[in-house]
Amino acid sequence: MDSKLTDKHISDDSLYRFPVSATSIVRIPIRLIVPNPAQPRKTFSDDSLSALADSIRRHGVLQPLLVRSIERHYELIAGERRLRAAAEAELDSVPCIIRSDNPCKSAELAIIENLQREDLNIFEEAEAIRTLIETCSLTQESAAAHLSCSQSYIANKLRLLKLPPDQRRKILEFSLTERHARALLRIKDNDERESVLSVIIKRGLNVAAAEEYIEEFICDKERAASAKRASRFDCDLKRRLLSRDMRLFYNSIDRAVESVRSCGFEVESTRRRAVDGTEISILIKSS
Repeated sequence: MDSKLTDKHISDDSLYRFPVSATSIVRIPIRLIVPNPAQPRKTFSDDSLSALADSIRRHGVLQPLLVRSIERHYELIAGERRLRAAAEAELDSVPCIIRSDNPCKSAELAIIENLQREDLNIFEEAEAIRTLIETCSLTQESAAAHLSCSQSYIANKLRLLKLPPDQRRKILEFSLTERHARALLRIKDNDERESVLSVIIKRGLNVAAAEEYIEEFICDKERAASAKRASRFDCDLKRRLLSRDMRLFYNSIDRAVESVRSCGFEVESTRRRAVDGTEISILIKSS
């Protein structure tokens, strides 16, 4: 059954008295609409917004925004780009469909609406998924069910957020892909990862070349660490052998002193630590 839509304007006086259904289209003043805190999109193209604003001046807002009522305002669920463009076009109000969703459902719809448009960058998408999980107290598995994707897809997206903001910015600025980002995550040290990212950007490495370079970098580091461990082991071994030999040397001296003493000679043996080593003194007294 088709829903009957209305095109009524909500004034300040009637804002809290006007009965609307979830399928009614009403005009709401732009100043009464607040952003959705779960909005995944963080950047908006100025040129794209200007083009949309120009279209709105000519034809109006053709697709209603989704909002929900909160206190004395309306929270945007979907349509922030249209809202921004309408404001740029100097409209006072925009057509909206009011839904009675809770914050969790509002966050879910905002994220799904943006994911379906497929023009979020990889980090906005990852942030959106994390926001959904935190807002709705979801597990990765339940988030995957909400978004109709696999749990591994969710896990891979969330891993991208381990990259610090400056590295995310460079990845986007130089049009690197999600596979570039995931390959970089193999490098745990932040400074080393920053250095490798700079090389990838400088050389303009594609995904395959970048993955090969990162593999070589990791292997070289492991070989260097192995050589360092071997060198340390050699030094420790030599130190242990020398310590053993010195103990044998001291024991030999002690046995020699005892042999002389057993022959009836009066012998005094002392050992003290000197500035640059150990000093051993043996005194055999005259008979």
